[in-house]
Amino acid sequence: MRIEEDLKLDFKDVLFRPKRSTLGSRAKVELLREYRYRHSGRTSRSVPIIAANMDTVGTFQMARALARHQLHVALHKHYAVEDYVRFYGEEARETSRLAFYSLGILDHDLEKFRAVRRATGDAIESVCIDVANGYTETFIDFVRRFRDEFKELTIMAGNVVTADITEALILAGADIVKVGIGPGSVCTTRKMTGVGYPQLSAIIECADAAHGLGGHICGDGGCTVPGDVAKAFGGGADFVMLGGMLAAHDESGGEIVERDGCTYRRFYGMSSETAMQKYAGGVAHYRASEGKEVLLPARGPVESTVQEILGGLRSTCTYVGARKLKDLSKCTTFVRVTQQLNEVFGRQP
Repeated sequence: MRIEEDLKLDFKDVLFRPKRSTLGSRAKVELLREYRYRHSGRTSRSVPIIAANMDTVGTFQMARALARHQLHVALHKHYAVEDYVRFYGEEARETSRLAFYSLGILDHDLEKFRAVRRATGDAIESVCIDVANGYTETFIDFVRRFRDEFKELTIMAGNVVTADITEALILAGADIVKVGIGPGSVCTTRKMTGVGYPQLSAIIECADAAHGLGGHICGDGGCTVPGDVAKAFGGGADFVMLGGMLAAHDESGGEIVERDGCTYRRFYGMSSETAMQKYAGGVAHYRASEGKEVLLPARGPVESTVQEILGGLRSTCTYVGARKLKDLSKCTTFVRVTQQLNEVFGRQP
């Protein structure tokens, strides 16, 4: 047993230090970023925010809504083959280009992907290989074998939180490493296992490792407000994945529940008992649920939330003098704090 005593930080532990800026307006901030990927050789130009691959967030409807702003969606993996084929075959090219096809590492996940690919040709450009624990040799070997078979695809893989396995995944064939264990709003991994890592420090350390190898990272989880999204980019994340912030909208999916005259939508983690009952026939005898279900007030179309997030990002950039989102991490100085907000009047609606 050993204890690491180096300071590790979460989004709540820091604020941006403002700096002199020559930007005259938030409207002049450029949020589009262009990346070239180490293994696939592809390039992308987008606003690098990704809706999470949860069946109550990463839907086809969400993909269409976010594509209008050039944002990404990681589609959840529980659609039928014919649904994916229809989406990739009939959707506008811009929408499908911004969508990550998600899969696990079981044989049936790979066979399903092969079936979709056979039916859609080269329509799929990006995939998200997603497991809760990215530290197993089985996972790293799967990424390596997948890269060998599909050399032209951009691969995002995770989740991990440390530099060593970030490097291992990039060397195995991942273009983007997904970073985050336990910070999600409906994730109970930290409660059930005691495993995790403060998200901001995970992003800083994994970004440093990835960028040294020509790779990229996606900060996954822990963002509750637009300022957290900005902090993730300020810490070096190339992409930021959002779940709870994009849940309960018209485009998110999730069962609608009416209670006491109010409308709610169900939102749950993909390792929750709810998800495992739905897709695996229940919680296997050798494991426990590591997610929870909540009811969120229905939030209507996602458009206003997207505008809020993007507006917050632009404002952050003006405060620190970054003309482009690309420059935000170069302009970032974090100040450690013990309080984020003045909540003397509590949370207001």
